[in-house]
Amino acid sequence: MRDHWYTASAPGKFVILGEHSVVYGRPAIVLAADLRMTVAVRRSRWNTMNGERLDFRRQPHLRYLTRDLRHAVDVETHSDIPVGSGMGSSAALSAAMAMALAAMDGRHLTEEEVMLEAYGAEFYAQGNGSPMDASACVHGGGITVNMPEPRGRHLWDVSRGERHWSFSDLEVPEMTFVIGNTGIRAPTGPLVDRVHRYMERSRFACEVIDDIAELTVQGGRALMRGDKEELGRLMTRDHKLLSILGVSCDELNRLVNASLPYSYGAKLTGSGGGGCMVALTDRPEKVCQAIASRGGTPYVVRTGGAGARMELRPPTTAELRR
Repeated sequence: MRDHWYTASAPGKFVILGEHSVVYGRPAIVLAADLRMTVAVRRSRWNTMNGERLDFRRQPHLRYLTRDLRHAVDVETHSDIPVGSGMGSSAALSAAMAMALAAMDGRHLTEEEVMLEAYGAEFYAQGNGSPMDASACVHGGGITVNMPEPRGRHLWDVSRGERHWSFSDLEVPEMTFVIGNTGIRAPTGPLVDRVHRYMERSRFACEVIDDIAELTVQGGRALMRGDKEELGRLMTRDHKLLSILGVSCDELNRLVNASLPYSYGAKLTGSGGGGCMVALTDRPEKVCQAIASRGGTPYVVRTGGAGARMELRPPTTAELRR
């Protein structure tokens, strides 16, 4: 039993300010990247992913998203988002997959319902973290999390245990960023756990989280004003605080330092430990050259990326194989 393909896509994301502190209900600012994950699904006799038998033990996100299906599925994926880089590849996969599976079953999910499915898959796979990535990859554009003075439209609230997150839309001025990928894969869960253990044994770590939260609020005001100099300064300061928490690494620091002469500011983005950094700049070519000269892979991204959506496109070569 096979059906026609149902295809959806979702953007990656990058954190401007607030990673790690957002896990504890503090503010964060996140933008969608114009790099996308595309997922196509169809009914099948057995479960496959990109032409190979699907092992759910190695794909916990998909195990969660297909938990209510009564039939097998073929899954085809294509991604522009570097994997394990802090750019939300797993959240984008979960969001696009949730939307495509719902369409295959004749259901239409609201934006909030897609987000909840994607966050559920993220939490099932990692056991920790916040709904920030899922929200950014579903909504697109820009979002703020737990901002004390949000300026945009309220999107949704999510609670888990004692933690609570409130999301609002953010209208972001046109800006150019360069992402630098170290090429080092760093799963989010272990780094979140590392910061949690540090906070449990050190009041100083808790104060660092407080400092990150405070500068994130300041950064939100600077972003709304289009003040790139102030926003860049806060991004660089945030990187130093994240380094104190122990989530940066030599490779990230090299890319950040190489970018700073040509940028308003730069920092790691995501959970750290590898993955990516981001620089705010009006000289993207120079930043790309600096990142490449230190062994990184640069990506120029601009604000305003679209959120999760259904796609209409011809079959890929992989799809035509069958």
